[in-house]
Amino acid sequence: MNKLRLWAPETEEAFVLVEGQKIEMVKSGGSWWETPSEPAKHGTSYRFSVNGRDFFPDPASFWQPEGVHGPSCFIDHSLYNWTDSNWQCPPLGSAVIYEMHTGTFSEEGTFEGAIQHLDYLVDLGVTHLEIMPVNSFAGRHGWGYDGVALYAPHEPYGGPEGFKKLIDKCHTKGLTVILDVVYNHLGPEGNYLGKFAPYFTDKYASPWGEGINLDGPYSDEVRSFFIENALMWMRDYHIDGLRLDAVHAFVDMSATPFLEELANAVRKLQVSSGRRHFLIAESDLNDPRVIRPADIGGYGIDAQWSDDLHHSLHALVTGEKQDYYSDFGEISQVAKALKNSFVYDGIYSSFRKRKHGRTPQGLPGYSFVVSLQNHDQVGNRGFGERIGHLCDPLLQMAAAALFFTSPYIPMIFQGEEWGASSPFLYFTDFDDEELAEMVREGRKKEFASLKDREEDIPDPNAEETFNRSRLSWNERDQKTHSEMLSWYRKLINLRKENPCLLDGDRENTEVRFSEEEKWILLERDRIVTVCNFSTEERTIELEQTGSKGKILLKSHDDLRLLERSLVLPPFCTGIIRK
Repeated sequence: MNKLRLWAPETEEAFVLVEGQKIEMVKSGGSWWETPSEPAKHGTSYRFSVNGRDFFPDPASFWQPEGVHGPSCFIDHSLYNWTDSNWQCPPLGSAVIYEMHTGTFSEEGTFEGAIQHLDYLVDLGVTHLEIMPVNSFAGRHGWGYDGVALYAPHEPYGGPEGFKKLIDKCHTKGLTVILDVVYNHLGPEGNYLGKFAPYFTDKYASPWGEGINLDGPYSDEVRSFFIENALMWMRDYHIDGLRLDAVHAFVDMSATPFLEELANAVRKLQVSSGRRHFLIAESDLNDPRVIRPADIGGYGIDAQWSDDLHHSLHALVTGEKQDYYSDFGEISQVAKALKNSFVYDGIYSSFRKRKHGRTPQGLPGYSFVVSLQNHDQVGNRGFGERIGHLCDPLLQMAAAALFFTSPYIPMIFQGEEWGASSPFLYFTDFDDEELAEMVREGRKKEFASLKDREEDIPDPNAEETFNRSRLSWNERDQKTHSEMLSWYRKLINLRKENPCLLDGDRENTEVRFSEEEKWILLERDRIVTVCNFSTEERTIELEQTGSKGKILLKSHDDLRLLERSLVLPPFCTGIIRK
C-alpha cells in the first residue's frame, strides 16, 4: 500500500476520494498534502479536492482508464516484468530516426498495432523510433499535443501496460525509443492542474493561452513537476530519449534556465541507472545555446531539430513561397544548410523582418536532426499534403539523398519512405462541441488565404479526418511506391556502410552548386552526392574523382559517369564513391 500525495500550496485543506471513501489529507511539509494512512495499491481509483466538494483527477496521475475527466488510478510500476535488462541505446550520431503517430501508424491505431510493424522498421534500417506524444488527451484520437494528464499514457492506445510492452519489444529488436513530450502548454479540455496550484501564469502569454510558470512564485515545484515527468518516462518506461516540443515557447528568466536544469537531471539519472539517455529540442530560434554545454553558457541539450535544410529543400522542389518559405527557394540556401545547418545565422529574414539566428560554429553535425517531412510540416498544412503530393517523385528522391548524406541526423516521417498517398491532417476528438467549433473555425481562418478552398478545409473533429490520415500499408508494393521505398532502403544502407557519413564532421563537408543551372554537389570524404534540380540535362565536373569513381546509387538509368564528370538527366540524382 502507498500514501497518496498532492501539491496544493494555496489551500487550507485537501481531500481525496479513494474508491468512494472521502479522506481528509494532512500537511506533509511545505505545500504538500498526503493521506494519513496508505490506502493505495495497484489499480486503486481516486480523485483529489481542495474544498471537499469538487473532485478532480490527480495532476500527476499515472493512469486514466476512463479518460481525462475520469478518476485516476494508482500504478505500481515494479509489477511489469521487463525483458530489456541488457539494453543500451547506441550513440545518437549513428541514428536513423522514424517519426510515428500511434493512432495512424497501424490499422488498429494502438501500441499493439505498432508492434506488428517493428520488424519492417528494423528491415528498413531504422535505429530510433520517435513516438509522437502519448500522454492522455481528450477524446479517442488526436495528435497528442493537447495532452493534459502528462504522466498517463493514452488509454485508447493501450494505456501504461501497452506502452511498456511496445518499448520492451522495441529494445528486443534493437530499436531505440524517443518520446515526444510537451512542456510548453497543456490542452484546453480536461486540464485540471490550475484547480490545485499555480502551474500557469498570466505574466506571459503563449499561442495556447497562459504561459507555464517557470520563474514566478511557486515555480520550483512547477519545474520539478515537468522534470520528474521526464525522468519517469526514462526510469519507469525505459524511454531512451525525449524530444522536447517547441522550447522557444518557454519564457524563463531564471538564473538557471529550465532546460539546463532538466539536462542536468537527465545526466544524473544516467549515472544512477547506468543507461544512456538523451534530449532533443525543437526550437525555431536557430540559437546554438540550446545545444552548447552548460559550462560555456549553453543549456546542455544533446541535439535539436534544425528546420532550415527542410525549408530550403521544400521551397526548392515545390516552388512554394508562402509564409516562412518566402525566406527560401535558392540552391545557395540548400548549400549553406548542408554546410552550416542554419541558413539564418544572424542574417536578415524578410519573413520575420529582422535578423534571425546565430552561427553554430564548432558544433558537430550530429547535434542537429533534419528531415524532409515531419508531423508539423505536413500536418500544419490546410490539406495535410506530403512532399510526394507537391513535387515529382524524382525531386523527392534528390532531396532525400541530400539529407541522408548530410552531416546531420536524418529523420523520416511515417510513410514518407514509400511516398504514402494518405495525407496527415490535423485532427481532434473534443467532447466539448463549443471547443470543437472554435478549433474548426480557427483552422478556416488560418487558411483564409486559400480563398476558394477555405470551406474545404477538413473538419479537425470529424472521424473522417482522422481515418484519412491512416497509413495504407498495402500500397507499398505498388510500382511508384515500391521504387521510392527501394531508394530509401539504399540510402539508409549507404549511410550505415560508410563511416564518413556518420562522423558529423561539418568541416570535412564540401558543397558546390550552380544557381543558374540548378545543380548541387555534396562531398563527404569519398562519398559524392550530385543532384540536378533543373528540367535540363546537366554535366557536372567532378574534381579529383577521375576514372576510379564508382556509381553507388542513381535515380535515373540514363545517368552517366565519364572520366571526370557526371551527366545527369532532369531531376536526376547520382551518388558515387571516389
